[in-house]
Amino acid sequence: MPRTELDVPHHVEYLSVLDENGQLDKELEPDIPDDVLLKMFRAMLLARRFDERMLTMQRQGRIGTFAPIKGQEAQVAAVAVLTPDDWLVPSFRETPAELWRGKTMVRVLLAYAGYNEGGFIPKDQNNLPVSVPVGSQALHAVGIGMAMRYRKMNHVAMVFFGDGATSEGDYHEALNFAGVFHVPVIFVCQNNHWAISHPRAKQTRAKTLAQKALAYDIPGIQVDGNDPLAVYSAAKEAVDRARSGNGPSMIECVTYRMSVHTTADDPKRYRKDDEVDPWVKRDPLTRFQKYLMDKGLLYEGQVSAMEESIKTEIREAEEEFEDRAKEGGDPVAMFDHAFEELPAYLNSQRNELIGDMDVAKSESNRPEVGRH
Repeated sequence: MPRTELDVPHHVEYLSVLDENGQLDKELEPDIPDDVLLKMFRAMLLARRFDERMLTMQRQGRIGTFAPIKGQEAQVAAVAVLTPDDWLVPSFRETPAELWRGKTMVRVLLAYAGYNEGGFIPKDQNNLPVSVPVGSQALHAVGIGMAMRYRKMNHVAMVFFGDGATSEGDYHEALNFAGVFHVPVIFVCQNNHWAISHPRAKQTRAKTLAQKALAYDIPGIQVDGNDPLAVYSAAKEAVDRARSGNGPSMIECVTYRMSVHTTADDPKRYRKDDEVDPWVKRDPLTRFQKYLMDKGLLYEGQVSAMEESIKTEIREAEEEFEDRAKEGGDPVAMFDHAFEELPAYLNSQRNELIGDMDVAKSESNRPEVGRH
């Protein structure tokens, strides 16, 4: 049979507003209030410095394995368009987005130190905890979006995932469901070119990852993921579309993982330094800083002051984390949220644990008897 053109659009646009050389396309420059621009820059800088500090703490054995975010701080621009009533559904490399949305550095550190309290989300924050399984959080976001649509709530859910997740069944199931039911979800793919040691070139034959959305009749766009202005513009358009009842969108942010996949990884085993070097020049933080300086919104002394206040903020969070860690977590809390009414066998185990803890506490408080 003769081949014909599809009756759906299959071209994926690429958006760049501020290129790696600092050249600005003024026609595409988004209208972002000055105070928001400065807040975005400080959030990106805080995320970079906190990430560096966590890497040191992990090497010291004070926290466990985590996924560094160096080079991917422009994600802040995507969540900057959300309201507190919207939902953030992160994977495991969205610390900048989580901090923007109100998660404290103390909770981040507690989570990476293995304390369940680190995953606690206050009732006034519509954020899900970090999701480690690759791609599964896309389904969670669609479920949230479906519930909001059912309740006629004018809110959206924004879910983040990496390039590797687009090869997972959960991702495709999520897009299919979102497309069929017109769910207000924004799918944000952080294409950092590596899924652990698996390069983007071996992940898929598709020329872009954004085009995968077109199969489900969902708009897809590819943006310079190191350009906060492009990320902001694409996210705002997608959020406005979803909020107005026009369904989901997908944004592919082309960025790069400049550091390790996790602190258990050694990228020198599978990639060469000369591949990383060009991406260092595309650093989103230095690019955004130059843009703000060119606009007259930022100057060197202001950056230095930010650096000092951020250093203090991180140090205070670290000290609070150490105090909380010394107190230890509450093991009894593991029984609190599994069932509305605790089954008898679990209630018995809970009481037994409390009894054992009371005994241990009384023994630790017993005065030592001296030897004669």
